[in-house]
Amino acid sequence: MVDYSVWDHIEVSDDEDETHPNIDTASLFRWRHQARVERMEQFQKEKEELDKGCRECKRKLAECQRKMKELEVAEGGKGELEKLQAEAQQLKNEERSWESKLEELRKKEKNMPWNVDTLSKDGFSKSVFNVKPEEKEETEEQKEKKHKTFVERHEKQIKHFGMLRRWDDSQKYLSDNPHLVCEETANYLVIWCIDLEVEEKHALMEQVAHQTIVMQFILELAKSLKVDPRACFRQFFTKIKTADQQYLEGFTEELEAFKERVRGRARARLEKALRDYEEEERQKRVVPVPPSPSQSLPVPVLQELQKCFDVKDVQMLQDTISKMDPTEAKYHMQRCIDSGLWVPNARGGEGAE
Repeated sequence: MVDYSVWDHIEVSDDEDETHPNIDTASLFRWRHQARVERMEQFQKEKEELDKGCRECKRKLAECQRKMKELEVAEGGKGELEKLQAEAQQLKNEERSWESKLEELRKKEKNMPWNVDTLSKDGFSKSVFNVKPEEKEETEEQKEKKHKTFVERHEKQIKHFGMLRRWDDSQKYLSDNPHLVCEETANYLVIWCIDLEVEEKHALMEQVAHQTIVMQFILELAKSLKVDPRACFRQFFTKIKTADQQYLEGFTEELEAFKERVRGRARARLEKALRDYEEEERQKRVVPVPPSPSQSLPVPVLQELQKCFDVKDVQMLQDTISKMDPTEAKYHMQRCIDSGLWVPNARGGEGAE
């Protein structure tokens, strides 16, 4: 059944309205039209501002999440990670607020009456977007396994991409190997940068860092457009090669900030390795304190020998030792000497052989 309710709220067309003979009809129609156009323009401006604010909030959230991912991959900066997590939560709340305002505006737009300027539409024009369906969030274990499998299979290709310098070369290589346009490649490049900085290969680190930011910008562009990264990496190269000043400045600023973060992670890793080495060396230098010789004697033997020493009876000591195994007796007598229970020849040769 056809729904005709949309025709219930239509502003009267100018040529259908009747006016008083003394009123300048043409001027009245022009004034009405101008007022209607101004209202529509104001509404459109408000809509664009909300849309711009929402997109900017999403961009900041994506950047914050990317920095968090870098810290998680590098396994460092716990305090900084907590700060970024708090910032990400705040941005998520702001994003929901922007989306709520946009939804209210859409409802308002839907309920606005139609007029002569909005009734006519092009019925044969449409835009088709390759929208990426929302995926279920993977667990950390699944991400780790996926990353390991991907690197084992494509490590050589990832390193080749990391060594490229020209925009055209990078675009062609990704066109030939579109499977490299993914989070796993970006994560591998981040770790590789830190490894190179630790090895003091600074120039090579800066080269790989450039390609890391290229990959991260492509992934952010895909998130903003809600498409598969493989479907939009050409758009990134088109935009960056047209030398858009604002875009180039943003790329350069992010590249310099990333290199500084890499240097910080490398310093933290070296400092930790140095602390671990010093602790290991310190443990090697510590000599364990041997137990007291008297404590190492069996209790019954110690008590029997102690009795001989208390009464200072050499014969009793000799009798006690004669009842023991010679090897065991020698062992325990040496412990008694070490412990100070008996000092041989302390009284002019008094003692036991």
